[in-house]
Amino acid sequence: MSGKKTQKARSRHVKAEHAELTSVLDTPLPATADVAAAPAKAKAVPKIRLKSAAGEKQPRAAAVMKNGSDVLAAAVDAVLHHVETPPTPTPSRLANRLRPAPGQIARPLDSTAQPAEPTASVGGVTLDAKLTEPTRSPQIEPTPVDPAPPPRGAKPVSPPAPLPWNMPNFDTLAKNMGQFIELSGQATTAYVKAREAKGQEGGFSQDVSDAFKTFGQIAEYWLNDPARLLQAQTALSSQFMDLWASSLQRMTPSSAPTTPANGDLTAAKRVDDKRFADPEWRDNPFFDFIRKSYLLGTGWANDLVQGAESVDPATRDKARFYLRQISSAVSPSNFVGTNPELLRETLKQSGGNLVRGMAKLADDIKTSHGDLKVRQTDASKFELGVNMALTPGKVVFRNDLIELLQYAPQTETVLKRPLLIVPPWINKFYVLDLNPEKSFIRWAVQQGLTVFVISWVNPDHRHADKDFASYMEDGIVAALGVVEASTREHQVSIIGYCVGGTLLAVTLAYMAARGDERIASATFLTTQVDFEHAGDLKIFADEAQIAALETQMQSKGFLEGSSMSQAFNMLRPEDLIWPYLVDNYVKGKDPLPFDLLAWNSDATRMPAANHSFYLRNCYLENKLARGLMEVAGQRLDLSRVTIPIYNLATREDHIAPARSVFEGCKAFGGPVRFVLAGSGHIAGVVNPPSRAKYGFWLGPKATGDYAEWLEAAQHQPGTWWLDWAAWQTAQAPETVPAREPGGGVLDLLGDAPGTYVRVKG
Repeated sequence: MSGKKTQKARSRHVKAEHAELTSVLDTPLPATADVAAAPAKAKAVPKIRLKSAAGEKQPRAAAVMKNGSDVLAAAVDAVLHHVETPPTPTPSRLANRLRPAPGQIARPLDSTAQPAEPTASVGGVTLDAKLTEPTRSPQIEPTPVDPAPPPRGAKPVSPPAPLPWNMPNFDTLAKNMGQFIELSGQATTAYVKAREAKGQEGGFSQDVSDAFKTFGQIAEYWLNDPARLLQAQTALSSQFMDLWASSLQRMTPSSAPTTPANGDLTAAKRVDDKRFADPEWRDNPFFDFIRKSYLLGTGWANDLVQGAESVDPATRDKARFYLRQISSAVSPSNFVGTNPELLRETLKQSGGNLVRGMAKLADDIKTSHGDLKVRQTDASKFELGVNMALTPGKVVFRNDLIELLQYAPQTETVLKRPLLIVPPWINKFYVLDLNPEKSFIRWAVQQGLTVFVISWVNPDHRHADKDFASYMEDGIVAALGVVEASTREHQVSIIGYCVGGTLLAVTLAYMAARGDERIASATFLTTQVDFEHAGDLKIFADEAQIAALETQMQSKGFLEGSSMSQAFNMLRPEDLIWPYLVDNYVKGKDPLPFDLLAWNSDATRMPAANHSFYLRNCYLENKLARGLMEVAGQRLDLSRVTIPIYNLATREDHIAPARSVFEGCKAFGGPVRFVLAGSGHIAGVVNPPSRAKYGFWLGPKATGDYAEWLEAAQHQPGTWWLDWAAWQTAQAPETVPAREPGGGVLDLLGDAPGTYVRVKG
């Protein structure tokens, strides 16, 4: 009895499937059809049965598995081709499984006998009028035919686009990967040996230990309050759910693309991020998801640091700095598997780029003795006096610390008051004389100024005891005497750039205290005298790090130039470190020649005594602005400096932030013209009239709050050079016949740019 019931139930099930199958095969479904939308009545057709070539019945699961693999293959193909897949109707599993493939019919085994009943093929599964179960038919090949017109209201399906990436030569790829692994071993060996030779094997560096300590304080703040931690975790989860939903929506062809509630997440704030400039970071859903996930995660981590309210501001600033280094290092733009541009290049070159890059890395590690100095440009294409530092002039003075250059006039008359330029000693002076087009020095000479420039020595162990007082007395003060001897002018105008400007401020306060009036007006270029808002460089200037640095300098008597270069690069790692690492060692590209980067790589050393004084008195204790600094036995007070001052900041400066420069204006006792240029520490200064790319801002007197000043300031097109020239001329407009270098009374010691500037760090 039970057997009869089972047979009846099976019969009802087969009839139900037959009715559904009849409906599916006889009536085309719209693109958005579902079960409810199927026709109520369908034409009657004979039962159909699936047959293999041998006429054997096959398990229904075989057809299901075959159909599933086809769907998966189609999905993968759609992602690789990056095309929108056609909408898939979903009346039922059976209907989806048995729908005929578009544009194809099954050719029977006997090609002469045409089927009288409807036939179809789904992934190699043939349907005929006598079988009701699917079987695999490996001997039956589908014959392409013109596709039937789409159902009314359905959208036409575009054919898949060609792959956007070239496929590699796999034999070449295998060989290149072998070379890559071999070169990786060589690079690792070279690094380990170099570090062992320096006694630096194993252990955590001071910076790593400090980073762990700093992050520990941030973590402690959040872990001490479970509710606060849960709220932060919920915020991240919510954002990731939005991202996941929007990404799935992009990959779902039946849904119109929409924007999640939080828009493009943190990516909206970084539309100018050069790391993600390739169109596929946004056009390809896979890479778009990776990009947004990275920006969301790093943005959330930054919010955690910023939100740690009970942690002191200095620790939060340090945590932000370390987090920026980590975030830049783990960016998906740095790795082949997560960067569409790198992936395309690697496939196109069959891995040849990786081999070249690893060879460069191994070579750079060997030549730098374990301290990797990433090449940003091809500096071999530049030579001082040949295509850089070309302004004609002579060396008119030399001592242990400086060479003084006087430039030949290029006008018949010149301003009576000469100009002395004090560049920073952490870089070489020719950033102001890169080439004829960019040279501020050449341009100033052409404006009718008698220009002198200090070229600092590149120090070694013999200069270990040269401190700030030495740089003041043997540098600026000594140069003032030489300028007076050459021009017979008692008063001069003077420019100080960066740390050269800080030394100039110290010298002005020292001279004011002693009644020395030889400097009549002063210009500061991106100079800090008040270090309260000194920016990320303060990260390197707490007591522990300065003490460690002093210990390091004690053995040699100086700080290696590469140390300061690395510190400056770390202020903007996503621009100044990782793009060059990727270009050199992943893309395997040779760096292009660029004069500004060639100058930047020409580092200088710093004497131990000088650098220690600077870090402690300025960054750590801010003594100059507070009136507590003493130099050569003299207490310094900037309020006693009453000469006219032109004070230039640049809006995107990471070394001397604009706010810090603005606050320094308040320390002086005389009139200060504060000017804000566009761009950063170098490009904002080296902005010749022939290019005039960035413009500048003029505003009210530099009092009150910097943000208020900036809101009231007016943007001016062009370059600050012209504004400065008008200001400089107004200070002393009298002219005299042009002067030759040395003035006929000084020995000429050689041609500009001199010898000190040629000594490599």
